[in-house]
Amino acid sequence: MIMFNSIYKNRRVLITGHTGFKGSWLALWLTELGAEVIGYSTSPPTFPNHFDLLGLPVKSITADIRDYNKLLDTFIKYQPEVVFHLAAQPLVRFSYKEPRETFETNIMGTVNVLDACKSVLSVRAVVNITSDKCYENREWVWGYRENDPMGGYDPYSASKGCSELVTSAWRNSFFHPDEYGKSHNILAASARAGNVIGGGDWADDRLIPDIMKAASRGEKVVIRNPSATRPWQHVLEPLSGYLCLGQKLLEGKPDFAQAWNFGPSTEEVLSVRQVLEYIKQYWDAVTFEIQQDLANPHEASLLKLDCSKSDMVLKWRSIWGKEDTIARTVNWYRQFYEKQNMLSVEDLIKYTEDARAKQIEWAL
Repeated sequence: MIMFNSIYKNRRVLITGHTGFKGSWLALWLTELGAEVIGYSTSPPTFPNHFDLLGLPVKSITADIRDYNKLLDTFIKYQPEVVFHLAAQPLVRFSYKEPRETFETNIMGTVNVLDACKSVLSVRAVVNITSDKCYENREWVWGYRENDPMGGYDPYSASKGCSELVTSAWRNSFFHPDEYGKSHNILAASARAGNVIGGGDWADDRLIPDIMKAASRGEKVVIRNPSATRPWQHVLEPLSGYLCLGQKLLEGKPDFAQAWNFGPSTEEVLSVRQVLEYIKQYWDAVTFEIQQDLANPHEASLLKLDCSKSDMVLKWRSIWGKEDTIARTVNWYRQFYEKQNMLSVEDLIKYTEDARAKQIEWAL
């Protein structure tokens, strides 16, 4: 694949959290781009899992992001040039059960990665992947911009807001863009994305995996919050943004060392109930029932991102609308469960072809 100005070809790229859902897709894409991928993560969180199914030629280190000495040894040994930090405790509901683990992983994990970047001379770019939930969510109808306040009602959301603050502090203190090429040679950015879906996610307490697992067993899926609204997008959408951002940093452009939103257009924002109705069009085995539980922990009902900056400055925008996104996601799982086929590479090829057809800058 030739895209992103071929910046990743033969580059040493370290991905933390490479065994997770988004991390495994990013490892696949970077491998296709000709990068030398090093992964640092705990063992795959589920069985089956996307990373093991892909069987990628990745140098895989099994370790915890909280283990700074192991992490630093990995940086020293492999001398990465660009780092994508995705390792995290990613679940809202789990964060209520294990707040200490959530804060330790998501905050100190970020500190460890950034400090390791500072400690080796090879690193030129680092992209910290956080979440749209990093914002102080007031559940208003317009999207949050990158300069809106950080916050977080629940431990997970608060930990992601803190991760953004840590990134900002490191950038100001150690990787200041104005000092690039003088006192340091590292550019650091952060990326915030909305709910991502796609094949290969089997995590608990996520809408699409719960629906697909239930359908594969001929069971009804229980829906607890059908009116919740999210900016649903295919996993390849934000990944294209992360890679585009990494490209700009590797090209030595300090103006891109800041925070960025990556999300779908307003028209692609759907309620959980609307997502279910779309899904049923593509797999009639999907059935569900509503069981709202007022005792459930608080979760945001409305959350949108304003991605104007990414559109205007990075020249990034969504490729697939809601119908393509849901259709390709459902088809991935249906093919996997019914025919033991895995369509990840095919989805990646189709996505990049569609981006090229739309004359998106990173794809040309």
